[in-house]
Amino acid sequence: MLTLSEIETLARTAHAGQTDKAGRPYAEHLRAVAEGVRARGGDADQIAAAWLHDAVEDDALSEAWLTAADLSDRTKAVVLAVTKRAGETPEAYAGRILATPGALLVKEADLAHNADPARLAALDAPTRTRLTEKYARMRALLGLTDQRS
Repeated sequence: MLTLSEIETLARTAHAGQTDKAGRPYAEHLRAVAEGVRARGGDADQIAAAWLHDAVEDDALSEAWLTAADLSDRTKAVVLAVTKRAGETPEAYAGRILATPGALLVKEADLAHNADPARLAALDAPTRTRLTEKYARMRALLGLTDQRS
């Protein structure tokens, strides 16, 4: 099995050169989500999934790579659960996350970092408003009523 250190290196390499909506290196988001999972009591499978949570969705790594990777089945399932699919409704996406053991904690950490006011402040007002509403809706669909950072 890959170690968390190896998974971190792999994720950073896969997302090298990518930036978030504010122009920051994408690896900062991955680190924040992994640390958010750790702070919420997540286990090694969930922390590994946090490092890889956007890899398939962003085409940084393929689903075939994930399937063959030396990762636990649980880590793979969580990564696939939090990977948005083209044309998928928010309700279907939330349902898959809720049905996959361990996925909710990873998505909660992802949403918390995405909705961080300091991070959102770097965006233009229309984008900030659109994303704030999007993240609030997903939190509601997932039953996440408290806002933890």
